[in-house]
Amino acid sequence: MKRIAGTKMAALIVILFGVMAVHTAQAADIGACLITKTDTNPFFVKMKEGAVAKASEYSIKLQTFAGKIDGDTETQVAAVETCMASGAKGILITPTDSKALVPVIQQAREAGLLVIALDTPLEPADAADATFATDNFKAGELIGQWAKAKLGADAANAKIALLDLNAQEISVDYLRDNGFLQGFGIDIKDPTDIGDEDDPRIVGHDVTNGNEEGGRKAMENLLQKDPEINVVYTINEPAAAGAYEALKAVGREKDVLVVSVDGGCPGVQNIKDGILGATSMQFPLLMASMGIEAVKTYAETGEKPQPTPGLDFFNTGVELITDEPVDGIPSMTSEAGLKKCWG
Repeated sequence: MKRIAGTKMAALIVILFGVMAVHTAQAADIGACLITKTDTNPFFVKMKEGAVAKASEYSIKLQTFAGKIDGDTETQVAAVETCMASGAKGILITPTDSKALVPVIQQAREAGLLVIALDTPLEPADAADATFATDNFKAGELIGQWAKAKLGADAANAKIALLDLNAQEISVDYLRDNGFLQGFGIDIKDPTDIGDEDDPRIVGHDVTNGNEEGGRKAMENLLQKDPEINVVYTINEPAAAGAYEALKAVGREKDVLVVSVDGGCPGVQNIKDGILGATSMQFPLLMASMGIEAVKTYAETGEKPQPTPGLDFFNTGVELITDEPVDGIPSMTSEAGLKKCWG
């Protein structure tokens, strides 16, 4: 009887280890792709860091791709096609063109892949299975409200330059731009369009491609249009850094209020150094790590992530960072922001 019991126990152990091996193999066989706009912008570098760490934790095979520049749709389309061919279970993508990528995204979903937009919603938003993003309109609105309050009575006579992303006017671009204008108290007309406003305080819009050189050139162009600009909105902090250099070159860096969106550690440091007045902090590492978790869940259960109630995306949060707080607008100091930036 003891020999029979021992034999049965050995068989049970073999079965249990066999089941464990199968589960391990299933986890290791999950493939995912991260496709960002570029691999040089610090925002996307941090996003990749979050995806790589979470994929390693779950033993998920992660492929990463990036466009050559912001606006490089062709490279992103090719990356989606490569992911489909590789047998990946999910794609995380920051679409460089929120409309042009929809057809290939639809192909990926029809092929059974979970597609999650990060940071930049597709148009329409339900073209992706889910979106993990900052409330980009709110991010813009916060810095607009802050700038208006900071100027006080002088806001009525402001001269505003808006440094946007690119000519495609993708969702993240018009959401931040119009959020800022609404926060500043300007009628935004069509909330999905950039530049249709008729408020005389707006000197003009220019594009930056979200990088420092683009920000410098755009700022130079708008200063030629009106050298008395005193408020500058920028799509992100690399563009803001370029705008600051252009202002510094003409001796205007100390009397122009510059605000932005990103909340990266370099940008928060720029607030501490007095280069930026305020920024809205996003959390790209969280977006990416949550995206990997969603791919794992989908591969194992078929369940898809749900949006934040009342929104068409999952809101990963936003924090206003400034060392010059104003009444009625909750904010965090640069010192506190440096401990939290992009975590």
